[in-house]
Amino acid sequence: MNKRLYSVDEVAEHLGLHVRTVRNYVRDGRLNAVRIGKQYRITHEDLEAFTGRAVVEPQGDTVPPERHAEVSSIVEIDAVSPETASRLTTLLTASAANRRAGGEALRIETAYDEERARMKVIVLGSPGDTAQLLSYVEAVLAS
Repeated sequence: MNKRLYSVDEVAEHLGLHVRTVRNYVRDGRLNAVRIGKQYRITHEDLEAFTGRAVVEPQGDTVPPERHAEVSSIVEIDAVSPETASRLTTLLTASAANRRAGGEALRIETAYDEERARMKVIVLGSPGDTAQLLSYVEAVLAS
């Protein structure tokens, strides 16, 4: 048994079509398929006959998509003066702008409640950039 069988999902992905469109082609008889249980299977040869072109099998050594990781952090700081809050906001905003120019975006939101002397910092970005930014927060608060 050396015939390659494709699922409707695989054919739809390969042709860039919606799954329903491929199923309709099968039901209309435009694309030959074999029903196995409740699912259709399309042979490699039938897919080539349908497209009029040779179907290239995906290679096993294809490059995987690039991995991406993002961190969401919320920092709540009590007993912060308005001056310190302003200094932190300026530092974090400038740092985020510098990182954005170098690659992945680093998003910062700050809020300061003067009545409670409480500041909230929300950081969204890569783990390394977020760690660097949090070290800036720690350094400003320690000074």
